[in-house]
Amino acid sequence: MGAIDLPKSPNVFHPEKPSAVGSRNSLAQEFRDQQAEVDLLLSEEVDKVMNHIQSKLPKEVLERVDIMGGLKEKMYNYFNQNYQNMFNRYIVTSEDEMVKKVRNFIDKEEMKILSRYTPKEIAELLDQIGGIDKFNTGEIEKSVVNMYGHLQGHIQRGVNDLENLTNALLRQKTDVGAFIRGENAYSIVKCAFKDNIHKPKTVTDVKLSVNILDAELISPIFHYQVTVEYLIKDLLSKHIIDAIDKEVEILKDRLVDEGQEELTDSEIIFKKMGMVTNYTADDKENPKSKRYSIVSKELVDRIEGLRAEIDPSEFDALNIRENLKKIMDLENIRNRGFNTAINSITSILDTSKMGYQYVENLKNARELILREYEDTDEKHLPDERFAIMMKYYDNAQLINERKAYDLQIQSFQIEVQHIWDVLEMIYEESKFLKGIQDFNDLAYRKRNVIRKKIKAKTGDPVYEDIDKMWDEVTFINPKETEIEKMNRTYVFEKAKLKKQIIMMKDKLSNMYGYRYPKKRRVMEERLTFIESEFQMFDYKINPYHVQPGLLLDVDITSIKKKKATLDGMANVLNEFLHGVSKGFQDAAFAAFSRRRSTVRDDIAQSFASSSIETEDSSMSESGGYLDMLNTPAVDMAAEKPAKKTASKQSRRGSAKNSSKASRGRKKRGSGLTEI
Repeated sequence: MGAIDLPKSPNVFHPEKPSAVGSRNSLAQEFRDQQAEVDLLLSEEVDKVMNHIQSKLPKEVLERVDIMGGLKEKMYNYFNQNYQNMFNRYIVTSEDEMVKKVRNFIDKEEMKILSRYTPKEIAELLDQIGGIDKFNTGEIEKSVVNMYGHLQGHIQRGVNDLENLTNALLRQKTDVGAFIRGENAYSIVKCAFKDNIHKPKTVTDVKLSVNILDAELISPIFHYQVTVEYLIKDLLSKHIIDAIDKEVEILKDRLVDEGQEELTDSEIIFKKMGMVTNYTADDKENPKSKRYSIVSKELVDRIEGLRAEIDPSEFDALNIRENLKKIMDLENIRNRGFNTAINSITSILDTSKMGYQYVENLKNARELILREYEDTDEKHLPDERFAIMMKYYDNAQLINERKAYDLQIQSFQIEVQHIWDVLEMIYEESKFLKGIQDFNDLAYRKRNVIRKKIKAKTGDPVYEDIDKMWDEVTFINPKETEIEKMNRTYVFEKAKLKKQIIMMKDKLSNMYGYRYPKKRRVMEERLTFIESEFQMFDYKINPYHVQPGLLLDVDITSIKKKKATLDGMANVLNEFLHGVSKGFQDAAFAAFSRRRSTVRDDIAQSFASSSIETEDSSMSESGGYLDMLNTPAVDMAAEKPAKKTASKQSRRGSAKNSSKASRGRKKRGSGLTEI
């Protein structure tokens, strides 16, 4: 064995060399007698086969078969040739290959330790020469991550389908909960289910409006017309807030390390407010003001009033303002947020198999219109369809929308009141020469008698002289406060208009019965038109209920027994809200951590024998563990000042860990929503 040259490469093939491929001798076997092991194995297998044959064949057959050297020797040779050449060589090769792998691994680890004294490996040299774009598996790793991400998305979508269908079965009806889950329920502005006008028994129309506020958007949205100055100042403001947050975190860590009480929520807010003056100031004219510590006053003056587009006649690629604008355009801050929302909703619709045939992307207006079908005539559309309108509103747009809403409400009031007056005159004319027809006729005939026999004695004014405040349609509406004037709901006005329309329909029916003269037909046509238009208007969103941010308005029509579009749109909305919105965040709850006042000395547990004996002796002298549990923690701390120093270190560690854990949860939560 010592005279054999051991090969150093796995490419060597030889039947006898101990480390070669295909060898029947293995280095891993060391002192074992390979031939004896093989003989034992072969003899055992041959004996098993012979015993089986002898038990199955008759004696006369065995006598004829067992000739010319015997059947056992033939089988032994057969097993020896095949078993030895195939199985044994495979085992030997595997063992040798494993030995080589372990040897190479050990050599590589030794090279890493001795890298200061030995030359680097060729692979490391190639890696350094080629850079990060060559000789690495980065792209493959990204592909694997993407595949797992898509797989997780499909699994999550299936789980969402199962959850929605299960909830629908448990509820036994379709309601608002079929669309939005609990964590996003606050974002609903309006959700209304109503029967379809053309097919009320079989088809349902659903109106769902979701408002995502500016503070809840993962990627902020800006209007196309916003100035470059506004974008830069917004970035500076975020930079200042982040710097203040870092200072507060450092302060909180220092307090924990010093063993002091943690800051309360109010104290943190006041600390942040006090740090604002360290980064900015209100002095706009002073070039040395703190507000110009990051971006100089000269640059801010250059971009004043600079919008998304520059007049070609004034454009100069070498000017300062043009280059500042180009830097902002390359970052795509202006369009990033709205484009992200569009890509999100369209990709989710595609993966959810909710196809759409009509897209209108009003980029400059920050408005997207998606419809399943291009046609808008409901009479020619199928019963399963949807339409989505996504628009970004700022405060100025909402103010104009509210003004238009006020005017439209007033217009409906004027038109309905006009029909009311016309119908009243027609009713009065129909009573001519018919005697007493209603209570007003009877009261008119008895007014003089009431004045002489009742009011003359009591001195009270007659009914006709009293100012009437109740219109007998709706109850008296309380006076609006300033808050209600700024946030008009128009619930009272809408309810009054609806009731007036119902009362006029009943009055027409009572007046004419089964007769349909021209006056009745004209009145009913006008009343039907006003009612249908008012229902369409009432179906829309009240802009007083919308805050600046992204508004998603969805109109769904679905068959009541099938509900295919309803179920599909529920998954789309939940996935879209999860990808676009950070959700409602309670700052006080998110920053909550275990207070130092809740860390008590008497709840610290130890399993050391010496400490237990000490506690037992002290408790026996002071009245036992029952007295300790009944004694407040504050009193015990006052009675044992000597233990305060010893337990300070443990309390400091627990408070610090809990504080860092809460901050870690907060950061991880925000990081997941910003993917």
